[in-house]
Amino acid sequence: MKKVPFLGFLINKKGSAKKLKYEELNSIDKTEDNILWVHFDYSQKEAKNWIQTQFKDSIISDALLVGETRPRTTILGDSLLIALKGVNLEPNSKPENMISIRLYISKNMIISTSRRTLMSIEEIVEDLEKGIGIKSSSEFLVELTNRMIDRIDDVIDEIQDRTDYLEENIMDMKKQDFRTKILNVRRETIILKRYLTPQKDALIKFTSEKISWIDEYRKIEIRETNDQLMRHIEELDTIRDKVILIQEELTNRLSEDLNKKMYILSIISAIFLPLTFLTGLLGINVGGIPGANNENAFYIFTSILILVIFSQYMIFRKKRWI
Repeated sequence: MKKVPFLGFLINKKGSAKKLKYEELNSIDKTEDNILWVHFDYSQKEAKNWIQTQFKDSIISDALLVGETRPRTTILGDSLLIALKGVNLEPNSKPENMISIRLYISKNMIISTSRRTLMSIEEIVEDLEKGIGIKSSSEFLVELTNRMIDRIDDVIDEIQDRTDYLEENIMDMKKQDFRTKILNVRRETIILKRYLTPQKDALIKFTSEKISWIDEYRKIEIRETNDQLMRHIEELDTIRDKVILIQEELTNRLSEDLNKKMYILSIISAIFLPLTFLTGLLGINVGGIPGANNENAFYIFTSILILVIFSQYMIFRKKRWI
């Protein structure tokens, strides 16, 4: 797991950004023209000390430092407390093992915390270092949510491609590895939807509230992002339904194959049942067995068995059992 570095920026509303060290946080010059953005690994001691000192309200500090969280939005006067989830795109990681980010956002302050690196944050940092980054807290919120949702799009497309492949190769799904792939797709869609659905509600909440530093244009942008998220959720529902149909078809085919095998075994048993009876009857060690002293008895008995088999075959054909 890639370690989350400390990030600190004093962002000028004209577009320039000054990178800060941890030691400079308490001595910076805060004005109405500047936005302070700090990003912590919430498990680090420095993060806990600074955040708990900055906020006497335990609700805010607890929300920023909590280990596990679900997507949600809390309105605190003219500020927002937000928890979001982004897909995990680190090498050798599963995208559905989503990365949490916690945000406190006001007009002149942005505090974000996470345990693992989120690529959307890295891209925002890169833009700031190039001098083409965000200029306001509302723009940060729009950029972050938009980038996080865009990455989900690629993950869902990949799951959709795998589902289409499974559907097209249903004939080969008797193999164990195909059944495992079906279960993997279903598990991934369930996990993604479990977090994306409350994330949709979280985005809706702060666009419907009156926040002075989020103008109507930014709200429209966030609604567009939320519409994209809703399409992703609908796509996940479609994938889930398709996987269920694939599983049902696979179950039907396996049941059909099993029934065919049981039918063949039943026919064989029906054929050999009278033969077993006759051979068992003539194999008992008691006197009076027919043909015991006839040297042609074996051939006569074999002919009778063949006649019995032929008679059974004709009866089965007439009954359309075979």
